[in-house]
Amino acid sequence: MTTTYGEGDDFPEFEMETPDGGTVTKADLSGKKAVIFFYPKDNTPGCTTEAKDFSALKAAFDKADVSLLGVSKDSAKKHQNFIAKHDLTVDLATDAADGGLSNELGVWTEKQMYGKTYMGMVRSTFLIGGDGQILRVWPKVKVKGHAEEVLEAATKV
Repeated sequence: MTTTYGEGDDFPEFEMETPDGGTVTKADLSGKKAVIFFYPKDNTPGCTTEAKDFSALKAAFDKADVSLLGVSKDSAKKHQNFIAKHDLTVDLATDAADGGLSNELGVWTEKQMYGKTYMGMVRSTFLIGGDGQILRVWPKVKVKGHAEEVLEAATKV
């Protein structure tokens, strides 16, 4: 799987719902680096580990002046429960059920499991510069050590 956007491209405009009923847009993240990580589903083992790993490093990301945003197609209510259950400190957003940012980026795609084909989120992370340009892409992320790798990359560029 390759994303439809890569390093050097301008990250697309977006507006997504936040768990508190507000919205987050590309403009909200401008002016400093941002990490946007896409994950399949709240409260599943890999997604929980990833969100907890990013939460554990949030102070280091803040110190490096890097915003964090986790994105799935789960509802704002599910995000609220996910945050509360696991004491998450990272910001989360809900991508549109039909279409949305994940479709545009190519991370919402056809997947297969147990011989069945379905649409799903491919765990992917984007590091974006303060000017909105993509600095780095991690497609098909493996969770173990990922948050640390992203933090190291974010502090070097």
